[in-house]
Amino acid sequence: MILMETSEGTMKIKLYDGTPLHRDNFIKLAKEHFYDGLLFHRVIEGFMIQGGDPESKGADAGKHLGAGGPGYTIPAELLPQYFHKKGALAAARTGDQGNPMRRSSGSQFYIVQGKTMSEAQIKQLENYGFVFSDEQKRIYETIGGTPTLDAQYTVFGEVVEGLDVVDKIAQTETGTADRPKKDVVIIKVSVVE
Repeated sequence: MILMETSEGTMKIKLYDGTPLHRDNFIKLAKEHFYDGLLFHRVIEGFMIQGGDPESKGADAGKHLGAGGPGYTIPAELLPQYFHKKGALAAARTGDQGNPMRRSSGSQFYIVQGKTMSEAQIKQLENYGFVFSDEQKRIYETIGGTPTLDAQYTVFGEVVEGLDVVDKIAQTETGTADRPKKDVVIIKVSVVE
């Protein structure tokens, strides 16, 4: 279990055993205090909140962020049972064109806020080739999420306490490149039993 203390509140995050490369990397970085003091540098209400760029630590206001990392990537672990429901923790990555294997950033992650969807909206996505289980449909209709990212990015955990913190961060006023105008700081990320 991961405890992520932010300037907007604390989230408890469960990491999935089915994605061991991402799980172990996140735990390693947390134990090294890699995330402490970094920002949620990209926030889009109704979509997601993104952090984990080491260049965001102490970054000047207005500095463009999102290109930093630990110097390595992680092979994709795309599993259908892990999907982009509200609260899902997933690895950020560069686009398909330069990254056809969909390798994940070594440190950047996002947490889904998403939106609820109607049955008709889900059916429309299915017409475009998306495949959803009955559980996924139920969750996207009731809790919400961002189904268009499914099978594209590795989901490796979920917020089990503190979804209100995700909402609070997502509502932050943003400026250029979706960066919050007032810094949203990841104070500390701890591994707890």
